[in-house]
Formats: sequence, structure tokens, C-alpha cells
Amino acid sequence: MHERHTTLRRFPHIAFALVILVMGVAAGPVLGQEGAGTEWRSHSADNGATKYSSLDQITSANFEDLEIAWRWDTADTHLSWSTPSGPSLLPADTVFDFLEAENPERWADWDGVNRSLSRPSIRALVATPLMVDGVLYVTTALYRGAAIDARTGRTLWVHDPRAYESGSPPPLPWRHRGPAYWASGAEARLFWGTGDGYLVAVDAATGVPAADFGEGGRVDLYDGLPRATRGQLDALDLLPLGSQSPPVVVGDTVIIGSSINDRALLKEAPPGWVRAYDVRTGRHKWDFHTVPQSADEFGADTWLNDSWRYSGNTNVWSLMSADNELGLVYLPIGTATNDYYGGDRLGDNLFSESLVAVDAETGERQWHFQMVHHGLWDYDLPAAPNLMNLRVEGRDVRAVAQVSKQGFVYTFDRVTGEPIWPIEERQVATDTDLDGEVVSPTQPFPTRPAAFEYQGTSIDDLIDFTPEIRQMAIDAVDGFRLGPLFTPQVLAGTIMRPSVGGGANWSGAAADPETGLLYIPSVNTHSTIGLSPPGPGEEQATLRYLRRSLSAGPVMPRGLPLWKPPYSRMTAIDMNSGEHAWMTPLGAGDRIRNHPMLRELDLPPLGGDWGRTGPLLTRTLLIQAMVAGGSEGGPRLAAYDKVTGEEIGSLDLPSGVLGAPMTYQLEGTQYLAMTLGGEVPGLIALRLPR
Repeated sequence: MHERHTTLRRFPHIAFALVILVMGVAAGPVLGQEGAGTEWRSHSADNGATKYSSLDQITSANFEDLEIAWRWDTADTHLSWSTPSGPSLLPADTVFDFLEAENPERWADWDGVNRSLSRPSIRALVATPLMVDGVLYVTTALYRGAAIDARTGRTLWVHDPRAYESGSPPPLPWRHRGPAYWASGAEARLFWGTGDGYLVAVDAATGVPAADFGEGGRVDLYDGLPRATRGQLDALDLLPLGSQSPPVVVGDTVIIGSSINDRALLKEAPPGWVRAYDVRTGRHKWDFHTVPQSADEFGADTWLNDSWRYSGNTNVWSLMSADNELGLVYLPIGTATNDYYGGDRLGDNLFSESLVAVDAETGERQWHFQMVHHGLWDYDLPAAPNLMNLRVEGRDVRAVAQVSKQGFVYTFDRVTGEPIWPIEERQVATDTDLDGEVVSPTQPFPTRPAAFEYQGTSIDDLIDFTPEIRQMAIDAVDGFRLGPLFTPQVLAGTIMRPSVGGGANWSGAAADPETGLLYIPSVNTHSTIGLSPPGPGEEQATLRYLRRSLSAGPVMPRGLPLWKPPYSRMTAIDMNSGEHAWMTPLGAGDRIRNHPMLRELDLPPLGGDWGRTGPLLTRTLLIQAMVAGGSEGGPRLAAYDKVTGEEIGSLDLPSGVLGAPMTYQLEGTQYLAMTLGGEVPGLIALRLPR
């Protein structure tokens, strides 16, 4: 039988790592994740996802003096189109028109009754750029790679894998969070996954595909994957598998997760294996089976009735972390097929909604912990785990901290997988009217740190700014199911809080290697899942219940919020003690405060101005992008005191930030860079005046 939570496999190199760790503790603090310096070589600063830079030129005294050094418009505005007499560079929409004329259903998305086109869009430029040797590297909404001069914003090269020609990627198409970088001697490569399921490798200097990597510079992520066939679409006419997040590189191994459609008609789906390849040749090195693939594979007994044979998803759609010294990769794994109904996959369903540590060279599981048993709430692990070196009760600990949609931070010794503080199995409700569902009777609850976001729903949680508004909220939730965290789904609709988007999401948290503080932005909102049996036009469905909506109610009249504030917040946690250091609402929430029913009230800052982008941490500042609160109410960049949470600076931006900001230094000048939205999205770099 499996161990329900955590298992340390006894491999020789891990035992050796433990010896080294003990020696390191005896001699002094362990080596660790130190963030970025003048460069930014990984999506989140380093493989430990700290989002931290030691740069300190930009401070509270000069933050508001920052100005735009240059702007780069996305390369997706124009695409190459082949003609008999040679290629033409055409507006992207013109190319999409030509492709649609060739195949009118190329980008069709079938909801079971109607077809709607998910035509490519260039607008979701959500990547965080890398910076190495004076060059910024970015991926675009169309899964293209680009290199940009970090001094001037000039385009150096663009590589187009033409993923948009294959069809609609799952589940949220036309976005990519960024590439990964590898270098050895004079050789350097850039890696990223595409929406149509390839891992691409190009020469970092030229953008030319690495000819000796796979076939012509790419490997096919469909190869050997069950229930995923290139050239075939799924039941909703989406591609079976794609990629939206950066790979992670450890040594000479590049490791990549996947995105799989989670709006399912079928209980049968591709499993979200994590796959690894040699950085030079593209040789396939290993797969980690997030769903067991044989009856004697570890975890198979957690899929009752052999449901592992057809179940899928359970993928790493977000970012991974790695400890380069230990040679371990940390996999934040998502929910199994059909996020909200599990009657076709009874059992705990390992390794869904688990953090798994694997050997980067072999893919062997070292330890795991499942945060949600038999998930029914789409509480997949949404962000890269933060690697931190802590001092806990007088001992040095190499830790890994996993933020979650459900508002918990789960903290472990990253070598052994042992929880830093106890995590208790607690009884939860199991009653549901969904036929065939068997809800797990317990779920894991960390005893420390305390939750960083509101959890569960009750009448006491409803907005109460005035008696009239409170009654409106009570009326709004009438007929829906309220309850604590992990309340099961019902046909009438369970109001679940945090929502399916969290809490925390892919933007994750920032970790300060100097202080051990973890900074977590989060959202206070809810979801209500509409579930019903298959109906007309859905005869091919093999699931007993299908998800109809993520927002099936309740809705407050006149656009009022349903819950007590804050509606978004930043929480700082001292991970050496597990105690909260401070919490501050993210923004004043003037869009809410100025509501006709609220504007006369003396309300505190309400939050609600955060737009889901990641934080940036430097030696001097905590920086967070906001969608509102600028001098004229528009988007801005805010700076916070890291110790107190006080907002100490605000900078208006020309449009909203899409990806997490990053920082680098070039020729003695510190820059902040971030992608911005708009009809033509782009990348801007900020610097202090000369």
C-alpha cells in the first residue's frame, strides 16, 4: 500500500546529499538560492523561484523617478507567408485569414452544441523575459521566441515554430510564460514548449534551430504519450497537449510539463507526464508518470477500479523549481481529469495535486506529498515552489515552500520531504448529491503558517458595509451551498472560496534569501461550479457530469462585492518561524469604494487592484504591478517596504502589466522590464534618469 503523503526513496545520491547537508549545518549556513544578480537567467530569477535580485540602485528614494528607457512591440504583429515566388511578411490577421480559408475549422472549439472559433490572438504577452550577456529573451502569445537588445529594445532575432497553424492549444490558447536558458562553454541554447506540443531548441546567439537537437531543433512531446496522437483533436476539437510555461534546465537535462484540456467531455484523457531530454541531442531521458501506468506502479492502488488506465490530466501546467546542488526537480502537479467530479476516478488519485521531488538525471521519485486527496475543486498546485534556506528552531533547513490556490503554504525539508511543521489530516464534509461520487473523508491542513487567504464560506463572511447591502448578500447566496474549505460539490452549486483561480496562482510568491520572508499576493473571490449530466449533442460524453460554468452564481446586484474585504492582498510570512509578519491590501480599491452605495462610507483600503502578475523582490524593495490606482485611476507599478508592507512608491504605466516584472543591470544601470498589454502588446524597460 502507498503512504498517503510523503515518501523518501533510498537512493545513494540522496543519502550522500544528506551527509553533505549535515556537514554543512555543522560548518555554518547551507549554500542556497541567492536569486539573481546583474542578469536574470531564469523565469523567476533562479531555479529556486525566489523572484529576488540583489540589485539595489532603485530604492524608495528614487522609485518614482523611473522613466521608460525603451519599448519593444511584440514580433507577432507580422508573420511570414510562403508564396511560389518567395515569402512575404504580412500582418498577422491576414495570415490568419489565409489559414482559415484553407481550413475553416482549424481553430474550432466545440462546446457540445455550438462551434466557436478560437482564432489566434497576439495580445496575451504574459512572458517574463530572461537577460543574459546584454540580451533579453522572450516568448510571445503565438509561441514564437525573440531576442532583444537589453540596451535599446532592438529586435535581434525571431524564431517562429508556426504552432498557430496546427490548431487551438488547450486549455487557454495563445499565451506563453517564457523560455529557459542553457549554456556550456561557448555554446548557449534557448528552450521553450509550443502550443502544439513540441519542445524547441534554438541557438541563443542567432535564433537558428539547433540542428542536432531532436529532429531539426525540436522534439515531439506527443511521442509515446497515451491517448495523444499528432494530427488528431480531442472531443472539443482542441489539440491534445501543449505547453504554456517554461521548462527547467538542470545540468544537461531540460525538463518540461504540459497543458491539457480540462473542460472534459470524456473520462479518457492524456496523462500529464513530465518529460526530460538531453539539452544537446534531444535524446529522451525519462518520463515521470503523474498517473501510474501499470497495476504494480507506485500509487496505482489510489485509482480504484483501475481508473489509472484511462484517466489523464494530472499535469504540471505551471512552473517547476529545481535545486541544482541536490539534483532535484520539484513538480507542482494539477488535478485529474474532470476537475470537479471524481466518480469515474475513485480514490486519492496520486499524484494529482501533489508536490513531487524527482531526480533530475533519472526522473526517479524521491518524495511526494499530496495536498488534496481526490480533488474536486480544481485546487491544482499553481506555482513554482519556492526554495528557501531557513533557520527553524535553531537548525538550518533546506526548505521548499509551496503556495496553493486554497490559501495554504505547505513547507517541507526539500531533501527528505518531511514537513517543517505538522500537517494534520482533518475530517471534512463528504455529503453530495452527485451520483457515484465518493468524497475523501479527510484532507491535509498545515498547522503553520496560518492561511494567507480567506477560506470557506458562511453568512458571517458576507459583505456588511450597511444593513441593506448585507441583506442583498444574504439574498444572493440563498439556494447555494455554503461551507468550509473542501465542501463537496452539489448540483445546486457549492460556493467555494478561494476560487478555482486561487488564492495564489501561477504568479506565485517571492522569497527573500537574506531574511527568510515569503511574499504572497492573493485574491479573495469565489467560484460556483455548474455541473449537469450530458445533454443533447453530447452523446459521445463518457463522464456522468460535465462542467457547465465556473461562475454559476451567486451574483450581487449592481456590481457590489459579495464578501468582506480585502479583495486582494499581499501577505509577508517569516518562514523561519511560520508567523505572519504583515498583510496589506493590494490597492485602495477605489473602483469599489466609489460605488454609489459605498462612496459616502468611510471605508479602509479594500484591495482589488491586483491583476494576477507576480511580485519582484530586490535588496531594497518589494515591487508589484497593479491594474488600477494610478494618478488617473489607471495601471501602475507599486513599491512596498519589505519590513512593514507600507506602500512607499507608485509609478503610472501606459497599460496593464501582463507578465511578472524582472530586473537586470547593464553598464552600471539597473533596469526594470515587464510586458504590457494593449492592441499591440509589448515590453518596456524602465531606468532612472541619466
